[in-house]
Amino acid sequence: MKKQQICILGSTGSIGTQALEVIEEHSERFEAYCLTANNKVELLAEQARKFRPAAVVIANEDKYEQLKELLADCPDIKVYAGAQALCDVVEAEPIDMVLTAMVGFAGLDPTIHAIKARKKICLANKETLVVAGELVMGLAEQYHVPILPVDSEHSAIFQSLVGDHDNEIEKILLTASGGPFRKFTHEQMKTVTAADALKHPTWDMGAKITIDSASMMNKGFEVIEAKWLFGVDADRIQVLVHPQSIVHSAVQYRDGAVKAQLGVPDMRLPIQYAFTFPERLTMTGERLNLFAHPLEFFEPDMEKFQCLALAYEAIRRGGNAACVVNAANEVVNLAFRQGRCGFLDMGEIIAKTLDKATVIKTPTLEDYFASDKEARRIAESFIEN
Repeated sequence: MKKQQICILGSTGSIGTQALEVIEEHSERFEAYCLTANNKVELLAEQARKFRPAAVVIANEDKYEQLKELLADCPDIKVYAGAQALCDVVEAEPIDMVLTAMVGFAGLDPTIHAIKARKKICLANKETLVVAGELVMGLAEQYHVPILPVDSEHSAIFQSLVGDHDNEIEKILLTASGGPFRKFTHEQMKTVTAADALKHPTWDMGAKITIDSASMMNKGFEVIEAKWLFGVDADRIQVLVHPQSIVHSAVQYRDGAVKAQLGVPDMRLPIQYAFTFPERLTMTGERLNLFAHPLEFFEPDMEKFQCLALAYEAIRRGGNAACVVNAANEVVNLAFRQGRCGFLDMGEIIAKTLDKATVIKTPTLEDYFASDKEARRIAESFIEN
């Protein structure tokens, strides 16, 4: 069997490192053809030495010489740098699939290049569909490229749809852990710090996504992503706060039947499933013991978690609204981590940015890039003031 050649966009992040564990466990099936990172040059070099990809890319061009030096004794590994190199490398002929595990808007352009190069997409970068879902799904259809979800929730929905794709979906049940502030009052949330928000009760994720989870913006983005991935209107996507994170999400059909995917919180499972679909391979690790896990479900507080409400508002407005919300969120997320704005300020700034930004009803790809820049500038101005 020919080994599947995988390009990992964002190999040094949480998803990327776990994807490499999957590749290592099934080295007879997979090979890392290319690994990329934004700034973590030492870890990228370490990964390259272990997995011997054909190429590595460091997005931050200032780190290029350092990476070249670290891999100077590995002449078989080509070293590139910059945003354009990310777009170029995904088009390499030997690549079979691209795992898009970069964080934020930066993942959009290389994902589009990979689609146009007809590479199978294993999607972990939700911002790609949040920002430009209609455009991206249209391109995937045009180039006959499968997009397989890697987010645990969207993978669960996908797994619950297998064998039932032609049956009408009545509702998607999208689960959320509720984050560290699920039981906090509005008053308590006024004084939480980034250190508090980074203590996620269930998942081990990167800083940006962990803060998004605490504000429930991450769940809002997943609602938008689900709308595009599964063709279901937002009013039929229900968020359920499920603190145990055992039911990863579910689908309710028109006959009332609910199909769900359950499992211990382990991102290797959805990563591996995206790599191997429709086949399931053996995976080492903990197995779910239902006797040990009571299952609870609660409605989310949309007033307390303004960011979740803003995602639904962006869907309602359409056009470039979700692009604006994403850009503003990236700005305030970083500002909160840097101590430049409060936790509840994030939602307020995103809302004000959405109201002030230029409205584009039918955006092109160029419009999305312009809208992203404008929204970042507007959001930053609210922080400075």
